[in-house]
Amino acid sequence: MKIGYWLAAAVAAACCAPPSCALSFSRAKSITRSNFIQSTASAIFFSDIVASTPACAADKDKMQQNPRYIENEVQMKYGDDSKGNPRTRGVLVRRFTGDSTPYSFKTSPVSLVKEWPESPPFTQKDFFRADEGDDENFYTLPRLVYHIDEPAVASLTQYYRANIKPGSSILDICSSWVSHYPLEFKDNMKRISATGMNPLELMANDQLTDYEARNLNINPALPYEDNSFDVVTCVVSIDYLIKPIESLKEVHRVLKPGGKVIISQSNRCFPSKAISMWLNMNDRQHLELINGYLQYAGFGKAQAYDITASVPGERFNDPMFIVEVTK
Repeated sequence: MKIGYWLAAAVAAACCAPPSCALSFSRAKSITRSNFIQSTASAIFFSDIVASTPACAADKDKMQQNPRYIENEVQMKYGDDSKGNPRTRGVLVRRFTGDSTPYSFKTSPVSLVKEWPESPPFTQKDFFRADEGDDENFYTLPRLVYHIDEPAVASLTQYYRANIKPGSSILDICSSWVSHYPLEFKDNMKRISATGMNPLELMANDQLTDYEARNLNINPALPYEDNSFDVVTCVVSIDYLIKPIESLKEVHRVLKPGGKVIISQSNRCFPSKAISMWLNMNDRQHLELINGYLQYAGFGKAQAYDITASVPGERFNDPMFIVEVTK
């Protein structure tokens, strides 16, 4: 019982933590966003003047009329009573909607230039992690917090709104208590499914129509039929997968022909659980690596974008990148 009370207290404390609670990790090889943008012109053709797909009037109305934040009380189990019935305690959480913000958004293409060999060049050492302990134990405690800041969340939400059609069937892998979809997706999408490590986090995700708690590092197989989804998303989590190609082959299987994968990535992570290869790369190399994973999983060459939000008066905020490919 004491452990149960500790769990509820820890969740409550986590929910009060700032969005920056996830570590921003860098090594000597990392580069600044400014250097990323100005990287060798012969290797990367980066355009700051290419705007994203213009939002229609209805989308602009949503961006301005939806609340910026939504606060909900989530009931979290902390133990059982004498009869074995669950005992819960309410935890207040705040959700970023991605709307009604002072940020501006654009989509700037990033050229992927690395040529990958016919067979994957990776070694077992590349996927080593500082913490090789049980992932399910690591993620036992629900983390009802954000691992990227609000501008990064908002940029991703707006990208989804512009690039996922109403009526789509969506799968969010490596999901949690939020999937960063626009508010209206709950009503205008055919289906929103998810897999993730923590069932309590998934239970708190009110946009999902169904979910499955699953550790893709143990079993990459997805519990869905072939050609089931129009879109598969993965938010700042590809760096934790030790079997990324196997997982993305499953994504390829469950995608409908013409369906697309949208993998988003920032520069934050839990360094003890991110693979060593990832920790020794910079932001641009991460995009190339994701493209390589996708090609080895059966996809064609992907497209990459920098969708980092512009924040008035702020020089530094979390970057946000997209790697997208169609089946």
